[in-house]
Amino acid sequence: MPSLPYHGRSGAQSGLRLAAAIAAGVMAIAAVLLAPRPAVADTPWLNVSEDGYASFSVPAASVEASVGPVSQVVIEGNFGPSSTWAEFGLTRRGDVWSGVLGPLKPGLYSYQVTGDDTKSLKDPTNGAGVASKLHWSTFFVPGDAARLLADVPQGQGGKVETLTYRTKHQERSALVWTPPGYAAEGPKAYPVLSLRSGDGVSATDWLDLGRAKQILDNLSVQKAMEPMVVVISDGNGPGDDKDLRKAVAERYRVHRDPAHQAIAGVAEGGTQALRAALTHPGQYAYAGSFSGLLTDGGGRADAINRHVKLLRLYTGNVTDPAYNATNRLTKALDRARIAYEFDGVNPDAGANWNAWQENLIDFVPRLFRKVSDHGPSAGHGRLKGEFTPPAPGTTPTPFVTEDGFVTFETTTDFQNAEHVTVWANWAPNGSWLRVPLTRAGDRWRATVGPLDPWFYYYRLIVDRVAVKDVSNPTKVTSEPMWSTFLVNGEEARLLTDVPADKAGKVESLTYRSTVANQDRTALVWTPPGYDPDRAEPYPVFYLQHGGGQSYTDWIEMGRAAQILDHHFLDGNLVPMVVVMGNGNVSDFNKELLENIIPAARARYHVSSDPSQQALAGLSMGGGQTFGMLKAHPGQFAYVAAFSAGFGSGAGVDAEAINNGTKLLRLYVGDQTDFVHQSFMASLTTLNDLGIRYEFDGVTPGPHGWDVWQKNLIDLAPRLFKR
Repeated sequence: MPSLPYHGRSGAQSGLRLAAAIAAGVMAIAAVLLAPRPAVADTPWLNVSEDGYASFSVPAASVEASVGPVSQVVIEGNFGPSSTWAEFGLTRRGDVWSGVLGPLKPGLYSYQVTGDDTKSLKDPTNGAGVASKLHWSTFFVPGDAARLLADVPQGQGGKVETLTYRTKHQERSALVWTPPGYAAEGPKAYPVLSLRSGDGVSATDWLDLGRAKQILDNLSVQKAMEPMVVVISDGNGPGDDKDLRKAVAERYRVHRDPAHQAIAGVAEGGTQALRAALTHPGQYAYAGSFSGLLTDGGGRADAINRHVKLLRLYTGNVTDPAYNATNRLTKALDRARIAYEFDGVNPDAGANWNAWQENLIDFVPRLFRKVSDHGPSAGHGRLKGEFTPPAPGTTPTPFVTEDGFVTFETTTDFQNAEHVTVWANWAPNGSWLRVPLTRAGDRWRATVGPLDPWFYYYRLIVDRVAVKDVSNPTKVTSEPMWSTFLVNGEEARLLTDVPADKAGKVESLTYRSTVANQDRTALVWTPPGYDPDRAEPYPVFYLQHGGGQSYTDWIEMGRAAQILDHHFLDGNLVPMVVVMGNGNVSDFNKELLENIIPAARARYHVSSDPSQQALAGLSMGGGQTFGMLKAHPGQFAYVAAFSAGFGSGAGVDAEAINNGTKLLRLYVGDQTDFVHQSFMASLTTLNDLGIRYEFDGVTPGPHGWDVWQKNLIDLAPRLFKR
């Protein structure tokens, strides 16, 4: 079973303060460009594989030397759904805090190390930092989807330098990118794009997090943009804007007329771009709003339409605060008959740099040239009206929309808490992350998504204490703090309930355990139309749970009943009886053979023929399955293990196993499954022994239910068909 990831404080608040401080400093940007990278230690804390798995190994001694003793360590980063900031808990193994997350999609990721909620530190082994965020580091996962974010070959890109200028009140700095081939002297003048940051966003973030230089370099190399000068600055007032434009014109060979001026920005910077275009249409011919928050049109439509050649709006999904604002703005612009373009709703990102990188990639090629495509980006959708979750306290949580956005809300019990997160299996392929909730009056709330259709389980973490969401009536017997929910969709069809009149039955079976010296319970699934009086007894499948679990887990967490029901109704399943017993005993072989099986035969019309018996289990249950196979080869003709190693081959009768086993099928998760390595070694052992088996290949996902549900989905239709 997964260990509980610990949580840390989001870097957002400290990042905002630091960004503001840097924005006020004259030499901050220059220092970023000139400062040497920190020395890299011999052993990196982070290693990223070619297929996108991020492996963290953080020495406990290094953490304690930096922030003092800690009991919990997390990696905070933009790993969550829609690239939201989330917390990935590490597990202490000896002297190292470690964990594997992935596979991550191609792109840029930022992270910091945090111990005991508030003790954050930078990874000293990673020289890629973020100037405005003291503790942040970055890493890049290459891939075709992120090719425009990669460095161009040396010597082919443009240059970035610092421009210092004076305003009425102070001296300020901006970053300026000049295109490849730019020369200080010559007849050619260049158009100008003014690229703004927003509240809590430093100009340097456009380089460190926005990958603006790489994007501009790649577009230039591909001749996908007009050569231009790009001025990157913090959000300034109108007076500062005038001073900056004057300084740029004096320093660089640029056009000064409005037709060759463009402006764009993120968040508040996007709002500034909109205001400039709508209230002063004679200044900029091109304007782009990346998650801008302006909601009214303003200005005269005739002047705006005459002077502004392009007004293009961008927003993320409903997790982006600009989503509702953009909905209102488009209506206001439509009423005012102001021409604009809308890039559509980015379904997979909120208000973050992952979205804004895409916005810049789309916007820049449209400037100072004619383009034929004025529609939304591929895969982007339409606005569906404003997103408004239910009012606080009016509905059980979580509240799940049809398109997979999930709103969590606490009760008022935690109004005095300092930090609340929701821990769930929504990282890549079902790994576990915590997403911070935001205080909303006397409750805490957050909307997360979009989540793929599937079965999810979660718990609240309130000031480092696991808490059950009491507003959710679902329960997990072996994990009292967990709750569950389902996001519907075709991918999750086999995990959904079938109509009650078409489902099989799940009943409790009480039996005497002579091993545990107590009465115990198993759960038994019988197929629709089960007939205890039919002439031929039913095949029987004994399905075991893992360590820390019990007989209830395959029903409550594994969705075994739903999987079996659907396979039966789809015509894929041989009618069988499935027995899920309690494997928490010192001698599983004796418990199964002398207690569980006799009780099942006494209560149900099931076969005693080995060819009509199957045994499988996950993790600990998989180990027990292998133990039974070794000790009693041929007792079960169908055998499968999920996320478990075969162990030693000493004393194993390979010939008896091969003769008595019709199917031995093995499953394991990817490298985020902590038994992956030992499992792969087991295949070598089986090969050396000459034991015949089938390996389903790696099931994407960790040592968790997302993997084991898929394993059962694959296995069940294969039973009793040879």
